[in-house]
Amino acid sequence: MKDRLVVSVSPHIKGKESIFSIMLDVIIALFPALIVSIYLFGWYALMLVLISVVFCVGTEFFSQKLFKKEITINDLSAVVTGILLAFVLPPNAPLWMIAIGAVVSILLGKQVFGGLGHNLFNPALVGRAVLLVSWPIQMTTWVTPFDGVTSASPLNIIKMGLNEPLPSYLNLFLGNRVGCLGETSVLALLIGAGYLLYKKHIKLYTPLSFIGTVAVLSAVLGGNVLFNIMSGGIILGAFFMATDMVTSPLTKKGKVVFGLGCGLLTVLIRFKGGTPEGVCYAILIMNMFVPLIDRYTKPKKFGLISVKER
Repeated sequence: MKDRLVVSVSPHIKGKESIFSIMLDVIIALFPALIVSIYLFGWYALMLVLISVVFCVGTEFFSQKLFKKEITINDLSAVVTGILLAFVLPPNAPLWMIAIGAVVSILLGKQVFGGLGHNLFNPALVGRAVLLVSWPIQMTTWVTPFDGVTSASPLNIIKMGLNEPLPSYLNLFLGNRVGCLGETSVLALLIGAGYLLYKKHIKLYTPLSFIGTVAVLSAVLGGNVLFNIMSGGIILGAFFMATDMVTSPLTKKGKVVFGLGCGLLTVLIRFKGGTPEGVCYAILIMNMFVPLIDRYTKPKKFGLISVKER
């Protein structure tokens, strides 16, 4: 019995990681930014995140029940989507709006494609894009940290040429500035990104090519390089959105190409488009090209004989 041959389907070599363990690490990596957002914008920030998570998990559960699919809410992927969705919304967003965004993120961004592993687009960014088109005023109304006074975002001040002071580099780095709930603190996001790098869940190919492209093109177009990198959603997008395992390329070359495309589109939208921010649309557009990028960046196969060589 000990020497019997066991025949099974691939994969034959399995690691210790699971979807649950990976998503748990992503949640841990997002905690520094969550803590900073609560410190800057109050307990309403936590309420936004909780509502987003509850509706994402609930939508996934009921949609899988409806379509008679396996219930997968225990893998924590819907929780990650809920946190990321809340992170890319204004800190004063109405609760009803984030609930709608959560439903859209799971249904249109994930379940219509067949669930986790089959979705073409980042679900949280799908929810943000739909909300931005549907309620542009609520999605572009910002408040300052601590006092909650309505103010323009740093990118909007530059885009519109407003006569308002810009935040210092230190405030941009620490998070004391206007912006989406989870994108303001570069420091907190880098701490989380460092954790994901340590756990080997992400590589630097996409983030570095993304941020590097933004830096170079911003300089070429006469913009402030550090300001453009630390303002808006560059850091959150580069490390937590563009590195999504499902919606990003598999190959090293592909990851670099993906990052270059995201950076290029972000700068074009910021400098030449009608909106001051472009990270969300840049990543969603590049998501569409991932199958092509994977196809044309496949490593060469060795040891095969072509038909002509036979």
